[in-house]
Amino acid sequence: MGVEAHATNERVTGRTWTVRLDPVGRGRADVRVSCSRPACAAQVLPSAAVGRTAAVEHLKAHLRAGPAPRPSAYCACRAAECHTHIRPAGPRERPTPWRCGGAVVLAVVTDREGRWWQVMECCSRCAAAHPTAKIAATAPAPDRTAPASASRAAAVPAPTVSAVGPHFSHTASGAYGAAAPHEVPAPRSERPPRPARQRARRGRIAQRFVPHDLRPVALRDELTELGELFRAYQQRPEPDLAMLADLHARKAKAFSAWAEVTADTGLRLDAQRAEQAAATARLQHLHRIGEAPEGEGPAVARLLTAPAQWDHARAVLAHVADHAPLPGPEARLLVVMLTLRTAQSGTGNLVGQDLKGLPLPEPEHLVEQLLECGWLKIAGTVDELIASRPESPTRIDVPSLTPDESDPGPFTFGRKMRPKLSGWAQRVVGEKKLRKGKTTADARLLALALATGVTADGRLGPEGEGLGVEALSSWCAIAPGDLREVVDRLTAADWLTEAALTDTDTDTDTDTDTVLTGRLTERVLPLTCPLP
Repeated sequence: MGVEAHATNERVTGRTWTVRLDPVGRGRADVRVSCSRPACAAQVLPSAAVGRTAAVEHLKAHLRAGPAPRPSAYCACRAAECHTHIRPAGPRERPTPWRCGGAVVLAVVTDREGRWWQVMECCSRCAAAHPTAKIAATAPAPDRTAPASASRAAAVPAPTVSAVGPHFSHTASGAYGAAAPHEVPAPRSERPPRPARQRARRGRIAQRFVPHDLRPVALRDELTELGELFRAYQQRPEPDLAMLADLHARKAKAFSAWAEVTADTGLRLDAQRAEQAAATARLQHLHRIGEAPEGEGPAVARLLTAPAQWDHARAVLAHVADHAPLPGPEARLLVVMLTLRTAQSGTGNLVGQDLKGLPLPEPEHLVEQLLECGWLKIAGTVDELIASRPESPTRIDVPSLTPDESDPGPFTFGRKMRPKLSGWAQRVVGEKKLRKGKTTADARLLALALATGVTADGRLGPEGEGLGVEALSSWCAIAPGDLREVVDRLTAADWLTEAALTDTDTDTDTDTDTVLTGRLTERVLPLTCPLP
């Protein structure tokens, strides 16, 4: 009888299997998709993206074709000592207690890099403890009614005592007469089930849990819904800045109300940050679609659309101003264009037309000087560089821009940003009227400086207060007295209007600074990078 009871109470360990994505070999792009199930053969696919898609489809096929989770299965995570979500205890630590519980589920656990997917037939508590687990199926609740009680009744022999009450062997049944009948309570399995407790939904937003007892209820529901909307937005394949701005605006309003209810200063600060994020996202959206914010006049479809791109352009020009290896405006202009070609990795390609298109009287001589001072390295000779064509460009290297382990390089933008900045500079330097007017290198440098030093409506300097003549002449590598002539050339090329050199008082009583005031013409506003 003991053997039969043990066989009845025995539980089968839950199923588990893993689908992996591994590289085929070092330096190769193809990958291998394998499944731990014995009937599944490994596949070799051409790229990680294709392999990841195939692995997910293979896993979904198993989940669709396989049986549902079994209510009586023993938790597979517990069988492995829950090592995936419980940190092992140290030599001086007590092991962390853990109790499985809840319904049996099929949980899919993956790593954050998307290299393997593991399916486990485990309890819902272990599944909830995994940060990346997703529930694929849930087992139905086990039937605890008549069949279970009937099987237990069949396994245990019927008692010989009376059904009307307990019978003690030391008491004579005739001494006190028949025992008074009384009602025997029904077995627990035959009692009606208690109604399930309805737990209030607990939301989460911005690493904060929304209390289920937060009042008013409308505020609690708004915070919970916002958390779900933000998480859904993160799963979108493409960003929607208008939607993101609306979400941040709703979050700012909700967090302000939450702060008023709880008198929490941290919530009030989060509300202010959400307002700033909403304004930034809305401005980026307007720039992206070519519209202007309210009260700023007609929209300008700029070549560089985001404030971050404008800051990167100014950073490149500032770096060249501080690290130019040769004097003179021609050398300065060439260094600007070569820096933008090699900014991200220190390496780039160049053809002869890139040099011939610049206003340089002797480009070969300038390249030789850059090679002699060690700032530039090329594959081949200078003559081969001048004669190279787009189908066979010449490789160039700038050692000072090459990142290494100790020096990541002077610029923080990525690989996709570099060609945008380089294309912008070529559009400014090679602008149609500047080319037709045969303006020299100093005028092209001044055009770059003015394009990055204006307000959104084209006024020179912060808030239209003008740009210092000393800084402009230093950037153009000319004397301050020669700047007026260069300004006149830009005015004749329809770049500048209302240009004037004026003196302004400084902090001292005797010194004055000369600034260039004016406005860029409307036709060149798309080439500008407005100041913040």
